[in-house]
Amino acid sequence: MYTFATPLDRAVRTNPNGRAVFCEGQEMTYAELAARCRKLAGALKAMGLQKGDRVGVVGPNSAAYFELYFTVPACGYILVPVNSRLAGPEIRDVLDDAGVKVLFRDGDFPVPDSVEKVIAIPDEYNALVEAGEETALGEGVEEDDLAVLFYTSGTTGLAKGAMHTHKGLVLSGLHFMAAWPFGPDTCWMISSPMFHTGGILAVMSTVWGGGSHVILPAFDPEKALDLIQSQGVTHTLLVPTMLAAAARAQMANPRDVSSLRYLSHGAAPVSVETLRLAHDQFPNAELVHLYGTTETTPITAVLMHEERLFGTPQIKSCGQPAIGMELRILDPGTGEEAPANEIGELYVRGASVMEGYWGKEEDSASAIVDGWYKTGDLGFLDEGAHLFLVDRAKDMIVTGGENVYSVEVENALASHPSVHEVAVFGIPDPRWGEAVHAVVVTDVPVTSEELIAHCKSRIAGFKVPKTLEVSSNPLPKSAAGKILKRDLRDPFWASAGSQVSGS
Repeated sequence: MYTFATPLDRAVRTNPNGRAVFCEGQEMTYAELAARCRKLAGALKAMGLQKGDRVGVVGPNSAAYFELYFTVPACGYILVPVNSRLAGPEIRDVLDDAGVKVLFRDGDFPVPDSVEKVIAIPDEYNALVEAGEETALGEGVEEDDLAVLFYTSGTTGLAKGAMHTHKGLVLSGLHFMAAWPFGPDTCWMISSPMFHTGGILAVMSTVWGGGSHVILPAFDPEKALDLIQSQGVTHTLLVPTMLAAAARAQMANPRDVSSLRYLSHGAAPVSVETLRLAHDQFPNAELVHLYGTTETTPITAVLMHEERLFGTPQIKSCGQPAIGMELRILDPGTGEEAPANEIGELYVRGASVMEGYWGKEEDSASAIVDGWYKTGDLGFLDEGAHLFLVDRAKDMIVTGGENVYSVEVENALASHPSVHEVAVFGIPDPRWGEAVHAVVVTDVPVTSEELIAHCKSRIAGFKVPKTLEVSSNPLPKSAAGKILKRDLRDPFWASAGSQVSGS
């Protein structure tokens, strides 16, 4: 039976004195980590929490975050990692929607009245752990129990909690291990926020193998390079903006990065130029493209050895199905499976696909069809089952690794009294992969600066348009009155090539 306690138990048995975590100069062995997790389990139990209760965490990456990620589910509770970049009202909405009872908070984040207890990280948290009575992990927990709710924005602009089980997340780690080697000599650098599935991408795999984690609280290219050199980092994932920044920093001030053997990227479109620069600056590392979604936790397709594919069509693909995952392309009109190289909608099936969305039966039913997750991405599979994504059925924008749904931004802009019509979409950006762009039709004169300031008061900063056009002309519409975003968007992408390369 697979639960969160299973890989940790193996690591303690096989490598008790091996380093489990290094963060800001402090480190723990697996024996020390497991002891702290057992004490944390006792402290949580003493709070009176019941199986299935939701426990939230919000803040930067830290050793405490790592401990909570394993311990909360291993006690039978459901962890709710909250995007710390969200605006205050959005954070409250997530905590309310999940029904979080206890919140671990590393920073000054808003808390709704529905949360019964708040524990500050690090001081209150450490005191809580020290006072806890060691309690066994995994007792009374079943592999089909929910372990984590990862929240992702929905097409309606409302937050949706993707429900993931112990079995799904633990098997996702094994799927990744089938693609890459993970063992006691693995040193994985956690560079992305742990509230993302990309942040915890290889944590399960590394623990299974008894390897080490180097935690970067917030990404900084100079600090990342210093850690690769000083801690002997062997594996990591960087979103394309991080990848480009790290490569440029290495070019300007070279470090010894020879330990880095696997350098993966995902979560946003990446240019071939960025890949070439990364290969030049990290020549010992195999480049790997990972495609997935919050709903698939997240490994869905893997493209190995990108550095060998320059000049081939496959360099623009997301890779082949990950071991344990099935992909198919369906014709949106007929619902039949599309032949090779014909565009349709991507569906995914596998043990690590979510159970559905928390408390949203209709959304769950439309997202999971006969056991297949309907991604909303449009693309095709070639004869070798390489996945190529060409567009998104949903109007999602991926900017710097963050998912932004246009309707959220449109709702914020539409609440301004001067706005008559609005369309929001992604445009190419050399740094962020995509940038949020808005076209606004107003009834009275208004400046783009005023509209952007209006947005900043209502939504997270990464969702606010980077560029905004103000027009007095009506937006293009179909015969049914639907705004034709493609007509607005296509000129920006005409010379940019593929519009999607990761999610």
